[in-house]
Amino acid sequence: MSSPVSIAETKALLKETLRQFEDFPTKGILFEDILPIFKSPKTFQSLIDAIKHQIEANFSTPESKPDVVVGLDARGFLFGPTLALQLGAAFVPVRKQGKVPGPTVEAEFEKEYGKDVFVMQADAIKAGQKVIIVDDIIATGGSAKAAGQLVTKLGGEILEYVFILELDFLHGRDQLDAPVYTLLSGQPEKLGS
Repeated sequence: MSSPVSIAETKALLKETLRQFEDFPTKGILFEDILPIFKSPKTFQSLIDAIKHQIEANFSTPESKPDVVVGLDARGFLFGPTLALQLGAAFVPVRKQGKVPGPTVEAEFEKEYGKDVFVMQADAIKAGQKVIIVDDIIATGGSAKAAGQLVTKLGGEILEYVFILELDFLHGRDQLDAPVYTLLSGQPEKLGS
């Protein structure tokens, strides 16, 4: 069992760990790289503990407990399954078109640098299941909104969207139909306050 979660310490640790790459994947984009989080077991554990603590605080009754954690392709796959295990929930991946076998549902979306299509297996979520949707960063909200549409098409109930970082100047949360929780907002040069 890990020590009690300090959200402030986790936020500071994440701020130290994230790094940026200019003009990636296209010119004009300042890309936030979360991969260094996974090089440090302490940082990764702190991230999982902080998110788990927040979810358990908001959804503590058996009736409100999440049944499924949905992780977005691809960085939502890095921490979504671990979070699901910690919560005692199933994990369901949302993938890009052409990557999922069998019957699927799909949703098209626009992101900050292009269009894409997300798919989910048609039997991945049962009607009435309570769902937490996770990804690393919310920018314009397009990919998270598409994931939410897939959950809704299958009859799931979205409890919350969870992100490590919100690029709040893009107003992505305005696109979403459930509460949003993020550990950090802005970009690192703006996170110092």
